[in-house]
Amino acid sequence: QVQLAESGGGPVQAGGSLRLSCAASGRTFSRYTMGWFRQAPGKERESVAAVSWIGSTYYSDSVKGRFTISRDNAKNTVYLQMNSLKPEDTAVYYCAGRTSYSWSRYSDDYDYWGQGTQVTVSA
Repeated sequence: QVQLAESGGGPVQAGGSLRLSCAASGRTFSRYTMGWFRQAPGKERESVAAVSWIGSTYYSDSVKGRFTISRDNAKNTVYLQMNSLKPEDTAVYYCAGRTSYSWSRYSDDYDYWGQGTQVTVSA
C-alpha cells in the first residue's frame, strides 16, 4: 500500500511559477510510475505529466514546455515544476502512482491517489 500527499499549491498570478510536491510512503517508491493529473470545476480529470520509474516522461500538449515533472527516489517524492502559469491551469492537482514500469496518461491505470492540492491562477 502506498499513501500519497501533495503540497505546494496555492494562488499565483498569471506568468508565475509553483512547484508541487508529492510525498509517498512505502519502500518501493522507486518502482512506481508517478503521474500528475488535474481537475477543473465542471471538467473531467485530465493527465498533466507522468514519469516512469526509469525516468521516461510524458507531458500533455497543454503544459509541454512549461511544466517539468521529476522524481527524487531517495526522498520518495515526485515534483511538478509549473512555470508560465495561465488562468486555464487553475484546477485541483492530484498525484497518482501505478505499479508499472511505464507511464500512462489514463487515470484508470493508476492504483494510488493523493487528496489533491488547489492551484489558482489569476489573470
